[in-house]
Amino acid sequence: MSQSNLAQPERKLSQKGLAKGSIGLVGAVAIGISCIAPDYTLTATLGYAADSVRQFTPAIVWLGLIPMLFVALGYRELNRAIPDSGTSFTWGSRAVGPRFGWLTGWGLIASTIVVLASLAQIAAVFLFETIDWVIRLVGPSDWSALSDLNTNNVLFNVVAVVALTAGATYMCYRDLKLTARFQYVMVAFQLVAVFIFGVVAVVKHVNGSGPAGGLDFSLDFFNPLTVLQTPGLGFDALINGLAVAVFIYWGWDVVLTITEETKESQRTPGRAANWTILLITVYYLFISTATIMFAGVGQDDLGLTGSIIQGGENVFAALAVPVLGQSAAILVFLAVLSSSVASLESTFVSPARTLLAMGHYGALGRRFAKTSRFATPGTATITAGAVAGGYYAVMRPISDNVLSDTMLTTAIFICFYYGLTSFAAVWYFRSQWFKSVRNFFLQLLLPGLGGLFLAFMFVHELAGSLDPAYGTGSNIGGVGLVFILSVIILLVGIGFLVVSSLRNPDFFRKQTTSIPVGQAVGDGLDPHFHALTDNDIDEAEAGQVFTAGPSAR
Repeated sequence: MSQSNLAQPERKLSQKGLAKGSIGLVGAVAIGISCIAPDYTLTATLGYAADSVRQFTPAIVWLGLIPMLFVALGYRELNRAIPDSGTSFTWGSRAVGPRFGWLTGWGLIASTIVVLASLAQIAAVFLFETIDWVIRLVGPSDWSALSDLNTNNVLFNVVAVVALTAGATYMCYRDLKLTARFQYVMVAFQLVAVFIFGVVAVVKHVNGSGPAGGLDFSLDFFNPLTVLQTPGLGFDALINGLAVAVFIYWGWDVVLTITEETKESQRTPGRAANWTILLITVYYLFISTATIMFAGVGQDDLGLTGSIIQGGENVFAALAVPVLGQSAAILVFLAVLSSSVASLESTFVSPARTLLAMGHYGALGRRFAKTSRFATPGTATITAGAVAGGYYAVMRPISDNVLSDTMLTTAIFICFYYGLTSFAAVWYFRSQWFKSVRNFFLQLLLPGLGGLFLAFMFVHELAGSLDPAYGTGSNIGGVGLVFILSVIILLVGIGFLVVSSLRNPDFFRKQTTSIPVGQAVGDGLDPHFHALTDNDIDEAEAGQVFTAGPSAR
């Protein structure tokens, strides 16, 4: 191997058959924002956040950003060292060990597949709201037949949600470029439409034409200490609010799962993550503040803790008409619909590519390592879609509010796999902690603090979910449904891990992620890990070097 090949190595474990260099910075940011799904996230969580911390929701928005940034720094360092579509799975396997990596990957897969159900549910709600709105323009003024059917008829709702999930699965199966182009339009529209909603909400409150329960702007909205000092709130309320904050930022890491498909893969994913988080934070702070100013947090009809929203109605469905009027409310309906559909599609990216990596490195069956003729993770994408649809079909009949219960279950598993990945980052760079001030902060202190916070949140929320009153109050035998779901998902993951260790022993013996091709290369790389250069790949194809994992083709 020539020294020139070692000078500028391409930092990746191995080729998986994905479409290399197909996504630029703007496309990555669009996919990142759409995966977070800001309008879906706000309509699903603002009511729950207000029920936890009242008008101080903006405070937990920015406070929740801090641990996410700490986690993001650990992710960035790992991505610089080992850019790989398997992200948390691959990093955990390399840093700590195969079983640790397997469970970390399971946490990512479980959280994303579970949330796909609620994304499709919100998409169905606003799809039928939009259709009913169009019918009302030319027909009966009180027409709401499809919306009512979707709400009250379980079979109709399940069929609609599964159909939307199938459509998103197909688009994700087809082409990541198609996904990115689709996201440009969807992301731009949803942000602009709900921004208009926010501006009008503020104006109506200021000029006195909003509901009586609206609140005047106050800097206390942004002060988390007021949550601790306010009677009836306190520490538990703050922690419950932060659980929501973890959920609202989740999804930015999708830009790292497409590392192998981005242009300038060493720079673009990190920059895309930074821009995604910055834009989303500003947007969340404005919309949450505007909504609180207009509706307030009282228990009146439109209040965020009132019977309409807390009874299961999502926030924008309840407030679109009061804020914008009957005619313009369609903007919000379409915005949340586009947010949900766009995220439904882009959210498939993470679990599909994690499953691809697990198949590629021999942690799962080889069928998961296959890419489609469109250079996408074919089997993995279809599997994720089928499981998501099946999960919703089971959940809908037993949960009083699938949306909130799914959100809380997802938040628990976000804490699980983000926390494990943060610890993996700390352990991976252990030999470099004290070599520089930069390393101390970015490879030890900050990701370590992020991991500890998320570990605490995982234990706190899992223990709290035992209470039958937790979340929406759905329970089985006096045990909270969210706890039951979380434990079942965790036990299923452990069961699959045991089966996989018996069927795929090479991965668990660390034989499929070792690449002995000479000296280590690149600053920050694991001294026991050797990245592949293009020359290495050529040699591997000629049978001269051992490559990681089974063939992807």
